[in-house]
Amino acid sequence: MTSAPLTRTWRPDWPCPVGAVLAVHRRGAGDPTYRLRPDGSVARGIRTPAGATTLVVRAHPTVGEVLAEAWGPGAQWALERLPRMLGADDDPSGFVPPTVLDRAWRRHRHWRLGATDLVLESLVPTIIEQKVTGQEAFAAFRRLVRRFGEPAPGPVPDLWVQPDPATLRTVPSWEWLRLPVDGGRSRPVVAAARVAESLERAGATSYEEFDRRLRSLPGIGVWTSAEVRSRALGDADAVSFGDYHVPADIGWALVGEPVDDDALRELLEPYRPHRHRVQQLVTAAGLGRPRRGPRMAPRTHLPGRA
Repeated sequence: MTSAPLTRTWRPDWPCPVGAVLAVHRRGAGDPTYRLRPDGSVARGIRTPAGATTLVVRAHPTVGEVLAEAWGPGAQWALERLPRMLGADDDPSGFVPPTVLDRAWRRHRHWRLGATDLVLESLVPTIIEQKVTGQEAFAAFRRLVRRFGEPAPGPVPDLWVQPDPATLRTVPSWEWLRLPVDGGRSRPVVAAARVAESLERAGATSYEEFDRRLRSLPGIGVWTSAEVRSRALGDADAVSFGDYHVPADIGWALVGEPVDDDALRELLEPYRPHRHRVQQLVTAAGLGRPRRGPRMAPRTHLPGRA
């Protein structure tokens, strides 16, 4: 029998687009830690410092409220941080978008950058996404969660929570290959799990200091750091340099042609400390480079791939 949830009703100062804010945490359509429900609510399986929880969030725009329900040991922790998760601490004032993004900014003006304050939750799937196609990364993450995670507490069917650090540290190399996740990605995940508590504490430091500490780990570079900072810490200036598509997409949107990372830095320099907003707007508006050429193909040589 499922116990009654803890609940919270929150009235944000702006029309908060709950689904758009939380969507960055969805790792592919089949992400077992994220569910879009028939009533329009979003359900997330979360491992908080207090334990696993199911968090269900639904917006009531007609009355300007957000209703949240949470089950499990981490329920209170999650509800206390609900406004921050939905972008209450994000400040877009002072951001003037590139002219070509004016329409996109007006359309998405209520979007805010949320922060979970859960470093490992963002770091593990981000590492798995390094240097592979989204198709391969999302499938491997699904298998990792279903094989080594746990069902989320509460009534949401087939909702799961990521494995805890202790479990990640004990996954043998051959099990990683069956997911499939090669050693170049599994080793950084295990290394991060060994210092998980230190990483979570580092999340309370400045963005610069967090970046320095995170990138001191083997296999963690500028792209991974930016992806984690934007989701876990709400860093509105985090740019995914080193991405397969980001420089080309932003270059295409702003100057009509793909660019490399060096040129992207120059293009985005005038938009500090809001460079991540430019990246997000290009994605939200679908203004990236047309996909006309051959796409990066999923690899087929790892064990466990059909």
